[in-house]
Amino acid sequence: MIDFVLAFWNGLPEWSRIGIANLAKIVAIVLPLMLCVAYLTYAERKIIGYMQVRIGPNRVGPRGWLQPIADAVKLMFKEIILPTKANKFLFLTAPILALAPALVAWAVIPFTDTLWLTNIDAGLLFILALTSMGVYGVIIAGWASNSKYALLGSLRSAAQIVAYEIAMGFALVGVLMAAGSLNLREIVHAQAGGIHQWYWLPLFPLFLVYFISGVAETNRAPFDVAEGESEIVAGFHVEYSGMPFAVFFLAEYANMILIAALATVLFLGGWLPPFHAEPFTWVPPLVWFLAKISFLLFCFLWFRATFPRYRYDQIMRLGWKVFIPITLVWIGVMGVAMFLTPWGHLFH
Repeated sequence: MIDFVLAFWNGLPEWSRIGIANLAKIVAIVLPLMLCVAYLTYAERKIIGYMQVRIGPNRVGPRGWLQPIADAVKLMFKEIILPTKANKFLFLTAPILALAPALVAWAVIPFTDTLWLTNIDAGLLFILALTSMGVYGVIIAGWASNSKYALLGSLRSAAQIVAYEIAMGFALVGVLMAAGSLNLREIVHAQAGGIHQWYWLPLFPLFLVYFISGVAETNRAPFDVAEGESEIVAGFHVEYSGMPFAVFFLAEYANMILIAALATVLFLGGWLPPFHAEPFTWVPPLVWFLAKISFLLFCFLWFRATFPRYRYDQIMRLGWKVFIPITLVWIGVMGVAMFLTPWGHLFH
């Protein structure tokens, strides 16, 4: 049987073998990611439940483990309701535009030194370009719904994402200056040597700005004014039901995981252990990578359970008047230290 499969594989033309291999790699990334998204919703409800001294989902399956599956099946079989005067094509395209960038960005994320889909030199630039595209899905959803609430929500969300995108971009400039490369693998290699060599320490203000901006960019609490259910019903996806609504939901959580993975690669040493000594080196690199992502995702959930929602004007002030100046000042400090003083080695 194996001989037959090998003979069939070797008999295929070169282009089809490359295509099938790439497709298999894509499926190997997207399927676990979708499972992680499903169970992140379960983890969120459970963790916040325990923080509020209640149990959380506990009915479907043992300890409620099948709850995400039940939710997904329920949404799959719900009717897709189109508002009367909505633009049908844009209305159904918007969820895809929101989800696609969150999935495509994983193409350049290195999981370990040998495990990645593509290793391009401009990986950081590629991710910055893709993550800024998610805002189009939000704006189109708000406009195509033909609803005042949806349009208000999408305008709020777009303004918020644009404000924090700039701060995130400047935070990435600091990493680029320290590592001297846009290649994500090389950025991780530049942090080799233990926890004191990771960029969270010399670039601590940029790390905080990047992570908090990531929370704001994904419209998570306490920055969730775009879907402020106490003010404008549910924000830009108020008119959505069934599977399109589920895709928006997937996009939000996929973006959360992406931001956590990026923060891990750029500031927390990616797959590297905190200390290059036993027993830390016994743990496989992929486990370290996933553990760091899990910790950052826990912080996302912790923020939601802890902080009240910001007012819209407070969010804008934080983005434009606090975060962007902080990043600019720290980039200036880095530039002076690296090129004009003998302490430049502290940032490398």
